[in-house]
Amino acid sequence: MKPVALVVEDDSNILRFVRANLRASGYEVASAKNGTEALTQFEETKPHVIILDLMLPEIDGLEVCQRIRSVSDVPIVMITAKDDIQDAVKGLNAGADDYITKPFAVEELLARINAVMRRAKSNVIQTPADKIRLGNMLIDLSQRQVIINGETTHLTPTEFKLLTILATNPEKVMPHEELLLEIWGNEYKDCTHYLRVSIGRLRQKIEADPSNPEIIVTCSGVGYMIRAVKN
Repeated sequence: MKPVALVVEDDSNILRFVRANLRASGYEVASAKNGTEALTQFEETKPHVIILDLMLPEIDGLEVCQRIRSVSDVPIVMITAKDDIQDAVKGLNAGADDYITKPFAVEELLARINAVMRRAKSNVIQTPADKIRLGNMLIDLSQRQVIINGETTHLTPTEFKLLTILATNPEKVMPHEELLLEIWGNEYKDCTHYLRVSIGRLRQKIEADPSNPEIIVTCSGVGYMIRAVKN
């Protein structure tokens, strides 16, 4: 079966361009021109990847992304209208896995789609332990679950892999570049905002007070470290 891509774009020319190239690359393609259609198509087609414009009629791309991310880990590549890091960060904060700015070459778009698809398939590192306990948090590697105070906390694949890498190296500073290479790949080794956003989202989910983190510590200018919290 061919993988299914959902393209959400209100510009007809861009939509036709992306749709044609995805089909030529072996994808089945569903499409939508506004946020309402996007959510309907997501439910009906169960896509393997979503290419989602930030600026959409009816429901904007950020809200569409948040709604989809609340129920699914499907890889999402956000399209932004200008080369503005703030738009990119907004998309990543909403749950997008990657972003691309207009205008873009089809080769770049396909490379980013392939990258998020690859990460989705291999998002857990190999470790000899089945479970890792850090204070009131249990990381179940075989079930890919995080349980805090007896309650399951949903993490995206990227967040889970990031937490696992840090947790298997307690009290060790993991440099920015090493984390970026391990999770996103060589082409993202200088994209520290990907890491910063993911750490922020992870802290929101596992820290008692995300503004004063006690589990994931920032080592300014170097990287991040997880504390070996005791019960």
